[in-house]
Amino acid sequence: MRHPSLAAVVTLALAGAGTAQDRPVLTVYTYDSFVTEWGPGPVVKPAFEAICGCDLQFVAAGDGAAVLARLKLEGERTAADVVLGLDTALIAPANDTGMFAPHDLGDLALDLPLAWSDPVWVPFDWGFFAFVYDKTRLPDPPASLAELRTLPDSFKIIIQDPRSSTPGLGLLLWVKHVFEDQADAFWADIRPNILTVTAGWSEAYGMFLAGEADMVLSYSTSPAYHLIAEGNDSKAAAEFAEGHYIQIEVAARLAASDQQQLAQDFLRFILSEPFQTAIPTTNWMYPAITPQAGLPGGFETLIRPARPLLYPPLQADMIAGPALAEGQAALAP
Repeated sequence: MRHPSLAAVVTLALAGAGTAQDRPVLTVYTYDSFVTEWGPGPVVKPAFEAICGCDLQFVAAGDGAAVLARLKLEGERTAADVVLGLDTALIAPANDTGMFAPHDLGDLALDLPLAWSDPVWVPFDWGFFAFVYDKTRLPDPPASLAELRTLPDSFKIIIQDPRSSTPGLGLLLWVKHVFEDQADAFWADIRPNILTVTAGWSEAYGMFLAGEADMVLSYSTSPAYHLIAEGNDSKAAAEFAEGHYIQIEVAARLAASDQQQLAQDFLRFILSEPFQTAIPTTNWMYPAITPQAGLPGGFETLIRPARPLLYPPLQADMIAGPALAEGQAALAP
């Protein structure tokens, strides 16, 4: 997830200055908003450093798909010890690189909406993709993907590029899951309604907050930020009758890392109370393990779709390429 008030992509590395030379360094590649001052990074970094005797460095590399692209480009030369922020749609192509090592944490006890069993990838949060709108400007939002394709050309939405953005890829799979071999017709129908396709989530959400579109592709949990952090209940996620595609965000350690034990310690820390407690009000997603105190007040107001949709990783990878080509053809000038 991303911080909803961020209007542009921000790249920031949270590196401790003046670290003693004898402290090992753990380098974690992640997406941009994770390391902003309002993201989980500033909470996670000191909490982990307090127990690891190390210097935790976050390196932001765009949205989730862009993080994987960077890792592929760098190969075994990468400085990353851990990658954090891919999702289930990217697990299969990530595994194909041969760059990742098993987490060796045993069976994971998680609070996900479906069973999880993966030897490499550790979930840290999850949520539903959704179209977010402003209730003061749109009192009667569309109630389905099918309705979205019938709206007048003046109704504008902002989406993200599936080649660089996990929400963009999630929408591609969401549409394919619902419309199957008629997905190209969906894209052709909504083409006049797409104001723009941004490279990442942050730019898209910022444009929406500036009033440039009626709806933006985001998350069902995005309104929680406005409600809890801003005291503003004007934002909501439209619940669609066909169901909503799930995003499960994951982390893994790099096989080429020279900090294998430290990387495994970090993966274990991801599932600990300090990390999971930070997720709801910094990453604005559901934690992979519900904190002992429960979810913050305000989360009970969010939509909770009755029909969660998700392709298994291998199937998602098989579908993504043809679905992308199909969407591009339908949206081409």
